Amino acid sequence: MATLTVRDLDPDLVRRLRVRAAEHGRSAEAEHRAILRAALVGEGAALGRKEAAERLAAFRARTAGRDAVKAVNLLDESRAQRLCELLGRDDVT
Repeated sequence: MATLTVRDLDPDLVRRLRVRAAEHGRSAEAEHRAILRAALVGEGAALGRKEAAERLAAFRARTAGRDAVKAVNLLDESRAQRLCELLGRDDVT
């Protein structure tokens, strides 16, 4: 395995790393490796995608069977209202 030395770190950053490491029950060095792994390999991103998929599935289950208005209809309505405002009319014919 390779060794990585990081110089000139802000003391507050080092303190935060140590606190985070303690919260996760590991050394600052192990925490540093975990942070690098998550940032570069996407270990944390995969969990984020999984959580997002679970939340989306739960939302779909909660809203199943509801009538949904299509976005194109909302856009058409909004454009028609704006045109009426611009022309100073109650409706556009």
